[in-house]
Amino acid sequence: MLELTNAQIGGWVGGFLLPLFRVSALLMVMPIFGTQLVPMRVRLYLALAIVVVILPGLPPAPQVEGISLQAVLLIAQEVLIGAMLGFALQLFFHAFVVAGQIIATQMGLGFASMIDPTNGISTAVIGQFFTMLVTLLFLAMNGHLVVIEVLTESFVTLPIGGGFLTDQYWELANKLGWVLGAGLMLVLPAVTALLVVNLAFGVMTRAAPQLNIFSIGFPLTLVVGMVIVWIGMADILALYQALASEALQWLRDLAEVR
Repeated sequence: MLELTNAQIGGWVGGFLLPLFRVSALLMVMPIFGTQLVPMRVRLYLALAIVVVILPGLPPAPQVEGISLQAVLLIAQEVLIGAMLGFALQLFFHAFVVAGQIIATQMGLGFASMIDPTNGISTAVIGQFFTMLVTLLFLAMNGHLVVIEVLTESFVTLPIGGGFLTDQYWELANKLGWVLGAGLMLVLPAVTALLVVNLAFGVMTRAAPQLNIFSIGFPLTLVVGMVIVWIGMADILALYQALASEALQWLRDLAEVR
């Protein structure tokens, strides 16, 4: 009959379950894998597979009792670290969502919304288009592999049982304004062009008050906005590379990975 001692159970809890909580928290929060498109069971299987692969290279974990206050605190710490890394990636993706919302509002497409299948909320069509675009670019350029690499190295820089990381959480909170700044950088040319178009319509209305500016200006602004978005797609790759490099470097800084 197989008998397990408390030391063996504690070693398994510290060596396998605690890394599993960090990996699972990251997969539950990060974009693409943490969306409603990926079933919960698939995310759990993926977390198990990642832990099995990276487990031989992880540093020794502390032995804890399976049912104790120390184990609960360590689990909470691992969940917070994984959620912190996943939320940092969410900020990067939402910069493009904010850009799409701003463009849609300026060109008059703010009312044209659809259900976002990834988050289950209603978003503008332009914002949904940017979300799909950044998702494809992130996967095509192996961004998910970089995230797994940072996650693996975080077990060395942020070891299990190393204490709560208040500095990282404050840095994450301070970066919330980065989303709006990055979104404005993406849409600044389009917003400037649409502002010029609206100013031209204002001058036309002033010069010819009898002109029905609403029947002419709305479809023309819509068409001009679509043309501007189409022209702006030529530089979207360079903008994505700059923002992705900054976001992934920020992810490394949060995990103290060099």
